[in-house]
Amino acid sequence: MFKRIDKLQIDLPTPSNPDANSANVVQELLGGKFGEMSTLNNYLFQSFNFRSKKQLRPFYDLVASITAEELGHVELVANTINLCLQGSTSQSGQDPANPDSTPLSEAMDSRNPQSFIFAGQNAVPKDSMGAPWTGDNVFTSGNLVNDLLHNFYLECGARTHKMRVYQMTDNETARELTGYLLVRGGVHVVAYAKALEKLTGVDVTKMLPVPDLDNSKYDHAQKYEAKGAHRKLYRFSDNDYTMLDRIWNGPTPVGPPGELEVVSDMPTPEGGEIPNLDHIPEEFAPGFDEQQFREMSKKLNYEAGL
Repeated sequence: MFKRIDKLQIDLPTPSNPDANSANVVQELLGGKFGEMSTLNNYLFQSFNFRSKKQLRPFYDLVASITAEELGHVELVANTINLCLQGSTSQSGQDPANPDSTPLSEAMDSRNPQSFIFAGQNAVPKDSMGAPWTGDNVFTSGNLVNDLLHNFYLECGARTHKMRVYQMTDNETARELTGYLLVRGGVHVVAYAKALEKLTGVDVTKMLPVPDLDNSKYDHAQKYEAKGAHRKLYRFSDNDYTMLDRIWNGPTPVGPPGELEVVSDMPTPEGGEIPNLDHIPEEFAPGFDEQQFREMSKKLNYEAGL
């Protein structure tokens, strides 16, 4: 079971201007082969399929706990895309209530008009080229060493893509996201490397070429390392998955020095507010006018926030 909290893991800034093209490249971090949907579903199914859980409990706890964090990462990336798309249409004075005024004309200049045609200016489970995410991206062999080695490789590929997206756009929301994910993804690289070392005695960071885990060049990552986010592995559970410290211990191999620690709390207890996305009449999303909101508010006996 999963416990859900109505917060984002971090606070996302609202972009100063709509940026549909930045939203599109961030789609790769959501539905790409190395995106958050892939990391989530790889670890999710590996945790479901994990054999000899009692005998190999620390390794099961590791995969299961990282799974829970990846759920929040998918939510975070999706909301970044939504914020970048917010306000993308009717910028030239068109009447959103008049379809003859072409209120969606700005979509013609977007690299991915599917954000406006297929979706209501929101995130979709696809990559930056519009190809749907597929379960073929999930690797769950049943062999623990093989799965952990794949996870290490997957996190390295994901880090590479985050670094490239960071260098593609200076959009403040996209960079806040990628800065945070560079730090947290680095934690997962190290976690799987340490798990493999415990199992096999091999230091995989020396055996395989990996992207540099140094985040000091990324301004939007440094502040999270300053808070110690590169040293923390979260349980996301009140009472379960308590053997993470059998693997996650010792000095941190990356970032500012300090001891690795297992934390039961959320990454940031205060979290970030989930954006309240505006009504887009030209997209018929959510499909209600102000009067209908008021009527529903009366029927349900709550304040609609108008």
